[in-house]
Amino acid sequence: MSAKQARILIFGAGVIGSMYAMKLIEAGFDVTLFAHSKRFKSLSENGLQYKEKGSVKSIQVKVIDTLENDDIYDFIFVTVRYDRSESALLALKDNQSKHIVTMTSNSIGFSSWLDIVGDRLLPAFPGFGGQMKDGVLHARFLPKIIAATAFGEVNGEVTERIEKLAKLFKTAKLPYVIKKDMQAYLITHSVSDIAMLSVLHSEDKITDKKTVRTRKTARQITVTLKAYLRAIQKAGVSIDPPMLKMVLKFFPNLLLDLFFMTWLRTKMVRDMMLPDYANRANNEIVQLSHDLMKFLSQKDIKSVAHSI
Repeated sequence: MSAKQARILIFGAGVIGSMYAMKLIEAGFDVTLFAHSKRFKSLSENGLQYKEKGSVKSIQVKVIDTLENDDIYDFIFVTVRYDRSESALLALKDNQSKHIVTMTSNSIGFSSWLDIVGDRLLPAFPGFGGQMKDGVLHARFLPKIIAATAFGEVNGEVTERIEKLAKLFKTAKLPYVIKKDMQAYLITHSVSDIAMLSVLHSEDKITDKKTVRTRKTARQITVTLKAYLRAIQKAGVSIDPPMLKMVLKFFPNLLLDLFFMTWLRTKMVRDMMLPDYANRANNEIVQLSHDLMKFLSQKDIKSVAHSI
């Protein structure tokens, strides 16, 4: 079977799922999107709409809203938020497809996911982002050196299916990296997300733009990030990417404050503060934070609240 003969189901038609669908369809793959309600209707009637160079374009995509157990795909990409990951895997539990690629954060490890789908699980993390506005995808592509799809087996082995997935991404000209310790990578990424995004939503409401731009907010991110990085390191997690290990060793708080003050003034952060985006993101951050605390507790790491 050549790479382009692979059948791919993307379970979740939000930003990440739509971006992978678009890129894989453009590369000539047999791609199906699983979507619900309004998104299913929009994709069925209008195709996958996306903004490019100031204009809205559309690409046709196969879309389903029901998955039969014997509807088998070579790879199923689960592209939902972390707070919805378990329910998505439960929906796929009885489907007979052999490889389920979870493209989402994870701050506690894979035990509960493995209990649901077993060794079909292949953890991954997406290599780009963006947002959806009125059903139109606004993609955000970062430089390849910064963002690439990360994936790897739970046990770190480079298996035949890892090689097949790598070939699939290479054919689609999508940058990727194979990780030997996906749990460490995902927990580290979760820590940075918790530190950076939790400041955008406090006391059950979106933080106002003036407060977000302050040095105090930047310092909160700096202190939180370092406290959690120290905690997971103490718990035996190998910090990945290594740049965040350097943050602990070599980056003074003042330098990080200046970096985060700059980041908090970007258009990307302004978009993150739009109500729909902010509320959905907050649900994910709350779940990530809860599970990170559970993970640290399991490792006998005391509360890091006093360090923040």
